[in-house]
Amino acid sequence: MLSSYLLLPVILFPIFSGIILHALRLKDRKAVRIYTMTMTLITSAAVWYMILFCSPEAAPFIRFTDDFIFRLKFDECGRYFAGIVATLWPLTVCYAFGYLEDDLRQKAFFGWFTMAFGVTLGVSMAGNLFTLYIFYELLTLSTVPLVMHTETPEAIRATRTYFGYSLGGAAFALVSILYLTTGQIRTGSPAATGFFYLLGVAGFGVKSAMFPIHRWLPKASVAPTPVTALLHAVAVVKAGIFSVIRLTWFGYGTETLYGSWGQYVPLALAMFTVVYGAMRAVREVHWKRRLAYSTVANLSYILFGVYLMTKEGLIGALLHMAFHAEIKILAFFCAGAVLHVNHREYVTEMDGLGRKMKWTFACFTVSALALTGIPPFAGFISKWYLLTAAGHAGTVEGYIGAGAILTAALLTAVYMLSMVRRAFFPDKGADLSRNETAKEAGGWMLVPMIILAIGIVLTGLFPGVVIKSAEAIANTVRAAGGEF
Repeated sequence: MLSSYLLLPVILFPIFSGIILHALRLKDRKAVRIYTMTMTLITSAAVWYMILFCSPEAAPFIRFTDDFIFRLKFDECGRYFAGIVATLWPLTVCYAFGYLEDDLRQKAFFGWFTMAFGVTLGVSMAGNLFTLYIFYELLTLSTVPLVMHTETPEAIRATRTYFGYSLGGAAFALVSILYLTTGQIRTGSPAATGFFYLLGVAGFGVKSAMFPIHRWLPKASVAPTPVTALLHAVAVVKAGIFSVIRLTWFGYGTETLYGSWGQYVPLALAMFTVVYGAMRAVREVHWKRRLAYSTVANLSYILFGVYLMTKEGLIGALLHMAFHAEIKILAFFCAGAVLHVNHREYVTEMDGLGRKMKWTFACFTVSALALTGIPPFAGFISKWYLLTAAGHAGTVEGYIGAGAILTAALLTAVYMLSMVRRAFFPDKGADLSRNETAKEAGGWMLVPMIILAIGIVLTGLFPGVVIKSAEAIANTVRAAGGEF
């Protein structure tokens, strides 16, 4: 087995690769692309090699105090998240090459993009909550320039909102971690423990976009599509989910929280957000913002499973964490292709586009069916597990949560499949002339979409490996203690 001390070079490699890209005087866009893809593929290969062969033992690097140690560890939960990130990141880089083909600031973009890759891996490889918090904050700093990349007034406002929410969440999360890491959980009252846990939920809940701290996510859809795809599907929001899982299952412990108001409050908010996000998506006519509100809803599907605080709920949450990532990143890729090539960004402008962009809308149809939860696509598997977990919980909140998921699934069919219908089967009398000259995106954008569509079908038909990984994580959770 490889030493866990090798995790640090894996994290630092893309971070320093991004810094070096900023410093290099590369004016040729092809050279920037070659450099970026090479560093990305090397990093992804190294991550997968570590997933397969790294020791699960912790590797301490810096001891600040007895309670605060910078430590890395690659347990089952970390490997799971890292596998999602390492698989989807190269596809996003490839897509970005096509999306940003005429961008004059590609070097800066891909520099920050590559650095964010390393920081996200740091979140997955953190060996305690203190280390996770460090990378969690670095993730905000490395993604802020990406959200603000276009430097339009709208992008600047969205960045301020994102940064403001993240900064406030950071303060709450830090207080919660201090309470846990310093051992106060062992002496504090149940009421105090519930309060400090909720502070952590609020802090990490910012990036997981749970109501009422979700507003930054739809606003951030003004960023370039490769950024929104990562923000809404992989790096930022899933880092938030991953941190909540760490805090709940590996930190405070479900034995401490189960049946208390520390469980009921976030569980109620998650159930409300599931329906609220879906309803807002139905009303939204801007394509990317519609997908953003869909993300708000689907992240709370995952949080609902986490806050059930049963192993069945955790398994369902982990499955939806993986499957939603591939489904939603594909949906954003399709929206970005239409926007970039044909400059259409509203649902009302999609009439007949499916006849001109057959490959793009075939892929979008796959994502729409999967997100709705129709078998045999991947989304059906995770939603089935969540519904089963809700039923097995045998509680009122479990049944209410199941009703919320089914309601949101119906609304998902409305806001996703209505776009598919409009693209392929426009209403009689619809003006199709404006889309007569529409065309497909280039290979850099189209190939990742097709690969993702195939992946969604395959993981739906053969979900065994992902299910076993989720079950393995559920079997390794600890009651409490703040250490992984």
